[in-house]
Amino acid sequence: MPTRVLPYFVLAAGVVVVSFAAILIRFAHAEGAPALAIAAARLALAAVLLAPFAWLRTSGEMLRLRPRELGLCVLSGALLAVHFCAWITSLEHTSVASSTALVTTNPLWVALVSAIVLRERPGAATMAGIVMTLAGSALVFAADVGGAPHATAPLLGNALALVGAIAASGYLLVGRAMRARISLTAYIWLAYSFAALLLVTAALTAGISFRSLSGTAWAFMAALALGPQLIGHTTFNWALRRLTATFVAVAILGEPVGAAVLAYFFFGERFGGLQFAGFALLLLGIFVAAHEEGRRPIQAT
Repeated sequence: MPTRVLPYFVLAAGVVVVSFAAILIRFAHAEGAPALAIAAARLALAAVLLAPFAWLRTSGEMLRLRPRELGLCVLSGALLAVHFCAWITSLEHTSVASSTALVTTNPLWVALVSAIVLRERPGAATMAGIVMTLAGSALVFAADVGGAPHATAPLLGNALALVGAIAASGYLLVGRAMRARISLTAYIWLAYSFAALLLVTAALTAGISFRSLSGTAWAFMAALALGPQLIGHTTFNWALRRLTATFVAVAILGEPVGAAVLAYFFFGERFGGLQFAGFALLLLGIFVAAHEEGRRPIQAT
């Protein structure tokens, strides 16, 4: 595969894998697993599975990290913990379509901060793509038919999804800065481990018993760690070394489309004409942004 095409292919594959996250979370919820337990288990299992590989390959690099770099990894983990805690909780209160559409509105926040902090100023086509994707997300949200039977507090769920979006934006921006300094393996293991530590501590403080969770719930959470986390989110961090943070954030907006289609088949969550229009705008926005991104030089691996 040509080097120029590879980052886009890997990023697209990551979006497809991550689209299954909301479905696996819903199944874990149905088995009685609290949102905080699901978030904690997702990150903890991913960190444990990655640990042997990370220490074999990058232990020396991690031990040489300066306090500022280590602090940024801690910040990244904290933002990731807030993102998952808020978003997974939102799925208890609103539909998959609305939750994923709102939690992936981060291109706006990423573009604004990237222009100021990272000096990655988006061009006219990328800004047009951002406007299209945000408009698509708004249509999906507005057309929410509340198909999920347990969507009892959509305003709360939507607000939590937006909090998750803001936290995810910070996570992407820190990742963009860190990926120029340390290797992918070292960075994701440190970020996942710090996030897991925070979430497990919060869950235990809240009185959640991990031992009382069913084997089926653990199976869904393990699948969440292996698929959307280790494969999906790791591909996003890999892409951040080669593509701009703004474009990666725009591409992730493909997740609501995949998640909504899967929710229709698994949970019968319907979507109508407005949501179809929203999905079309999301995909068109990604295409427009990708066209401009394709004219930028691919950064070295």
